Formats: sequence, C-alpha cells, structure tokens
Amino acid sequence: MAQMIPVLLCFFTMGFVDLVGTASNYVQKDLGLTDSQANLFPSLVFFWFLIFSVPTGLLMNKIGRKRTVLLSLVVTLVSLVIPLLGEGFVVMLLAFSFLGIGNALMQTSLNPLMSNLIAPNRLAPALTFGQFVKAIASFLAPIICAWGATTLMPTMGLGWRVLFPIYAAVCLLSVAALGSTPIHEDKPDRASSFGSCLRVLKRPFILLCFLGIMCHVGIDVGTNATAPKIIMERLGLGLEDAGYATSVYFIFRTIGCFTGCLILQRLSPRAFMAISVAMMLIGGAILIVGSSLMLLYVGIGFIGYGNSNVFSMVFAQALNSTATEKNEVSGLMVMGLFGGAIFPLAMGFASDAIGAQWGAVAVMIIGMIYLIGYNMKMK
Repeated sequence: MAQMIPVLLCFFTMGFVDLVGTASNYVQKDLGLTDSQANLFPSLVFFWFLIFSVPTGLLMNKIGRKRTVLLSLVVTLVSLVIPLLGEGFVVMLLAFSFLGIGNALMQTSLNPLMSNLIAPNRLAPALTFGQFVKAIASFLAPIICAWGATTLMPTMGLGWRVLFPIYAAVCLLSVAALGSTPIHEDKPDRASSFGSCLRVLKRPFILLCFLGIMCHVGIDVGTNATAPKIIMERLGLGLEDAGYATSVYFIFRTIGCFTGCLILQRLSPRAFMAISVAMMLIGGAILIVGSSLMLLYVGIGFIGYGNSNVFSMVFAQALNSTATEKNEVSGLMVMGLFGGAIFPLAMGFASDAIGAQWGAVAVMIIGMIYLIGYNMKMK
C-alpha cells in the first residue's frame, strides 16, 4: 500500500529519539560529566512525554492525526539543527528537549494514524513492523557517531555530531513524503478534555498498560545508555569501541521486531510476552556477572530481543480495549514513555552510590519483574 511508505518513513524518524543514549555518552566524555549528570540528558528527553502526550491526544481531535505527525516532524527537525550551533551543556539540553517534545507528539499521533490503515486484528504485527523500521534508525546512530568521531574530526570538525545533519535530511524527506500523501482518518466520536483523558487511566487494565510502557522504555533507554559504561568499566575499552554495545542492542531489537511480526501471527501476545520477559531477565543477570566482551554482548542481545516487541503488544492491547477513545488512550500510553526519564536518573544515582554499573542493571531488573506481573493480567 502506497500510503504505508511515508508512514513507515515516519517510524524511521521516530527512532531518532534513541540517539540520546549514544549522544549522552559522547557529551559526558566531551564535558567531563558524572553518570548522574550525563543521565540527565535521556531523562530530559523523556520528561516531555509526561507533559505533552495527553495534550497531543486532544490536539489530534482538533487538527487530525496526520497534521499532528507533520508538526512532530518539524519539531524534531529543529532539535537536529540546534546541536550544529554549539557544543555547550545548555545547547545540548535545549536540543534534547526539542527532541523529546517532537517525539512525544510523534509517538502519540503516529500509532493511531497507523490504525487508520490497518485492520484491528492486524494492528499488533503492523505496529511491530513499525518498531522494526524505528529500530533501524536506532542501531545506526552509534555506528554513525563512531564513524564521525574517528574519521571526520580531523577533517571536518563535526566528529560524532555528523549524526545530526544526516538525520535532519531524513526528517526533511519524511515531512515531504507524508505531507503529499492523502490519508483518510476516522473522526473522533466526541470532543475530549484533559480530565476525560486522565479518567481513562482509572481503568485497571489501562493503568497496567501504562506502567508496562514505563518499564519497557526505562529498560530500553537504560540499556543503550548503560551498556557501553559496563564494557568500559570491566574491560577498559574507550567509548568509541564500547559504543558498539548500543548497536548490538538495537541490532537484536531490530531482529526481534522483524521476527516478532511473524511470531505474533502464530503465537498469542501473552505467550510471546512471557518468552520476551524471560530473555530480558537472563540478559540482566549476564550484565551483572559478565566479565568478557562476548558474554556481555550476549546479555545485551538477550535484553534487546526480549524488549523489542513489548511496546507493540502493550500498545495494541490498550488501543483494542476501547472503540471510541483511541486518541485519549494513545496519549496516555505515550505518556508512559516518561519511564525513560525516571529509570536513567535512578540508574545513575544507583551506579554512583554503589560505584559500579551493576547497580544500574538492578534498577532495570525491577522493571522486568513488573512485566511478569503485567503479563499475568494480559487479555
């Protein structure tokens, strides 16, 4: 379907938010920051999901899903241009803030826009394929940063920041592609308010889904920010070499999303969720005790594959639980991405307090344990 191509390109653009894990490590190195200071960057990105997600659900009722996605792309484009104007702490805080705002708008509106093109019984595999496309952008980010840091610094002065103009060009292409594509949207059944959105959160199953999304994104952001630090701590490698750990995570997330599209057509979401959480727990245990590069890569890969389909399964369950409040539910689920602000801060304080990165991994394992409980309640 021709309409799917620009929508999938937007999913690729959505993956730009995951550059924050890699970028924060390079900014930490450039500015000499502590773990808790560096983890402020991913926390700041995902803080804006708490502020903007529900209002975006209301905005979609007024201007439509497609226009909201276009607005999110413009804000994301601004975030990718700001780092080219300077290298200071405040400049990067501003850039990551715009990145978080743009991604909050995009994640809230793009998934419901996909539901206008896909039948309800096919929504979970379709969203999983969208996450597969998103993961491609995610695993390319550390590779581009490492290439820029080792190749372009002596010649162009951009260094790892070459990532920003490359992704800005793709973002501009996404604006043009989606803007020129007609998409018929379902009209909202009624006007909604901020209060009505939050009232949906009182439903027990919606609340469980909300907390499940928080844990998913906390594990996701936490792993791609902490994995390189674990390798540097235990093996003494430099950031350019250790940074490939983030690519390993997203490679397995990409593989997981692609295979998840096929598995979810044959296996129930509940059974697949159980397998996914078990893989994450195994990976977390390996990261606590692992002492070789290959073993640590195995642990990172287990978490990446296990976490790859959690968002799609939880989001689809939440959307399919209501027929008339999809915009509101979408806003609430994306607000759950605020977990990406809570987990990195808690992980940074834990690792600083203990003096080792296994403290950060222990925080992620708490989120994994919650997902076991969520899976027992999944419909």
